[in-house]
Amino acid sequence: MSHITKSSLTQAQLDAHWMAYTGNRQFKKDPRIITSAAGNYYTDLDGRQIFDGLSGLWTCGLGHSVPAINEAVAQQVKTLDYSPAFQFGHEKSFLLAEQITEFMPEGLNRVFFTGSGSESVDTALKIARAYWRKKGMGTKTKFIGRAKGYHGAGISGFSVGGIPANRTLYGQGLESYHLPHTQVPGSEFTKGMAEQGKERADDLINLITMHDASNIAAVIVEPMSGSAGVIVPPQGYLQRLREICDQHNILLIFDEVITAFGRMGAKTGAEAFGVTPDVITMAKQVTNGVIPMGAVAFKQEIYDTFMDNGGPDYMLEIPHGYTYSAHPIACAAGLASLAEIKKQGLIERVKSMSSTWENGVHQLKGASSIVTDIRNYGFAAGITIAPVDGEPAKRPFQIAMSMFEKGYYVRYGADTIQLAPPFTTEQSEMDSLINALGETIKQVS
Repeated sequence: MSHITKSSLTQAQLDAHWMAYTGNRQFKKDPRIITSAAGNYYTDLDGRQIFDGLSGLWTCGLGHSVPAINEAVAQQVKTLDYSPAFQFGHEKSFLLAEQITEFMPEGLNRVFFTGSGSESVDTALKIARAYWRKKGMGTKTKFIGRAKGYHGAGISGFSVGGIPANRTLYGQGLESYHLPHTQVPGSEFTKGMAEQGKERADDLINLITMHDASNIAAVIVEPMSGSAGVIVPPQGYLQRLREICDQHNILLIFDEVITAFGRMGAKTGAEAFGVTPDVITMAKQVTNGVIPMGAVAFKQEIYDTFMDNGGPDYMLEIPHGYTYSAHPIACAAGLASLAEIKKQGLIERVKSMSSTWENGVHQLKGASSIVTDIRNYGFAAGITIAPVDGEPAKRPFQIAMSMFEKGYYVRYGADTIQLAPPFTTEQSEMDSLINALGETIKQVS
């Protein structure tokens, strides 16, 4: 049943837009059009309030239409709408870079700006290769990702990513190898970090033995895999990856496009899980989703390697960057977003309310036999739904569409339903979301 009664869009207009990560044919038969957003809610064309159960796309932890961010963006548009990204600078990029380093683990204090999470991953991988060349180890060009990992939509991102549906259509990518994921039998319905699965980090040793450390530039993993359905690292797993990378002189990259700036109840996933990588990629929450922006934080030694081997000081130390690197308006939004996270104490709020969220989502275990697993950490949860008729994505799609009918936006991906409420969510909103999802799962099953 469609709720869209007031759209002025023509079929030609609908057809003209080839939508991203969307079943275009189904959507254009029954479009779900959002018209505005405020606080923790969207509004659709019929004026219905839709609770934002995914914080946009893991982006809007502060909620929507935050006055401080809106004002910062409006003021910036009036004063400096664009500044050349190459050879010239503006003050806000340096201010934002310093602010970002305050959220990073100690030592990751050099920030390179990009336009998105996909660009951040591409930047991290390119600089990892270039770093080893600068160190005189140019054979270190290969990468190791992980099954069920997601690292953006670029060629480098799908190469190191491990979600089959995102890879099979495109053919050969970068030379990459993949660790197994950490969802092991017996870990189902774990609250937080599982005890089982740490041993899967030792598969990295097998890959290093096969391909030799002298050929491997970096290992890239999400501290918590979000797009695959909130796959939380087992206890000790990330620490073991760090140990192995150190032993074999391989960079460790954390893709924190989803986990940085509060989602885990910590400044970063690295802080939440107690492991410091060499590189962190980020995007999404850095501007609260208001305007596209990404960044990569590097250890100073990586930065210094380029500076010390850069030739004359007027020469480029690395020929890399984007037209929209450190865009003035994005920097203004980023400064305001990070200031609001600190001012409102939202990281501490997520941490203090995580147990309430955890207990709530795990109540769905008994909703139906089609719920085969539930995983959670911080303000994130993934629910695995049993397939029907050999179509693993069908039931999650049906659940998500039914939830939208009821006034809740949740994400469906492969065989999972994914939840990531805003950091500002009240317990009553959590309860309402979880109760509605429980009812919907029963109906669909």
